[in-house]
Amino acid sequence: MALEDIQFERQGAVGLVTLNRPKALNALTLPMIRAYDPQLIEWAADPQVGAVVMQGAGDRAFCAGGDIRAIYDAGRGSDAAIHRDFFREEYILNRRIHRLAKPHVALLDGITMGGGVGLSVHGSHRVATERTLFAMPETGIGLFPDVGGSYFLPRCPGEIGMYLALTGHRLKAADMVYAGIATHHVPSARLAELKAALASCDPAAGRAGVDAALAAVAADPGEPALAQRRATIDRCFAQPAVEGIIEALAGEPTEWAEATRATLLKMSPTSLKVTYRQIRLGGTLDFEACMIMEYRMIQRFMQGHDFFEGVRAALVDKDQKPRWQPASLAEVGAADVDAYFAPLGVRDLVFE
Repeated sequence: MALEDIQFERQGAVGLVTLNRPKALNALTLPMIRAYDPQLIEWAADPQVGAVVMQGAGDRAFCAGGDIRAIYDAGRGSDAAIHRDFFREEYILNRRIHRLAKPHVALLDGITMGGGVGLSVHGSHRVATERTLFAMPETGIGLFPDVGGSYFLPRCPGEIGMYLALTGHRLKAADMVYAGIATHHVPSARLAELKAALASCDPAAGRAGVDAALAAVAADPGEPALAQRRATIDRCFAQPAVEGIIEALAGEPTEWAEATRATLLKMSPTSLKVTYRQIRLGGTLDFEACMIMEYRMIQRFMQGHDFFEGVRAALVDKDQKPRWQPASLAEVGAADVDAYFAPLGVRDLVFE
């Protein structure tokens, strides 16, 4: 199954990974993680592999996220093995990509969300096309932006990371480049040319060879909408609490601010407060500490109510009417938030 859902091949100097679940928008499963991790270790040690290139099958998605439905079906509680194993092994793979000494080039030609972000954003090169659609929409399903969101989102310019984390706002290529989430914009029609150029690189050229291949096909993605709203985003999302952000948005006389405030008020109150804390803490931590923190958080969410309710409303019953518990920000106290960050003891995430 894993070999069908994720495929590996050598093309010249490139180790090519294809996420091959196009009907499921290439959603990431545990067998796919378990297949890619040892392959990445092998390629990292192979002097004939100059770069790793990752793509999604089909023309709709790079990877729309983790297999949330399988996690939902496993049920609530800490005894479900998938809750422990899926996230532990996913986060270890995220770290391996982050620490890879060779270029890791992700071709984000389509939907890139959740787990798909974790497979790409920590690598050296992230290529957006005109078909790319990026988001970390987890607060809308009672979760938080994991897979290293704690690390890369606080490092976006200004308060853009907090804005993306809380609202799940979707970005196209120009905004992704502006935010530092994508490193390049390449038209989808030139991806085959790019892959051929990468395959023909000298394996010893490393990053310089990849940079040269990308420079030959990269294009201007256009003006980023985020730049026009940057001052307002920075002003509103710098507030010292979620309630302050909502209040600041209420004081902005624009349709964008009104719509953004309305979006926040639909999200899980628990997710909003925990995510706010996550982003602020993540800006002070290294990558490994961020992933350990996220593993603690995700295990606590798997024991709670809102994730399962959010998935029910979005993907199972599809009524889009989640009944959050607690239902308001005022009911989520500091001690409630603290609990999501407490150590797990012997169950904590450990890296080799």
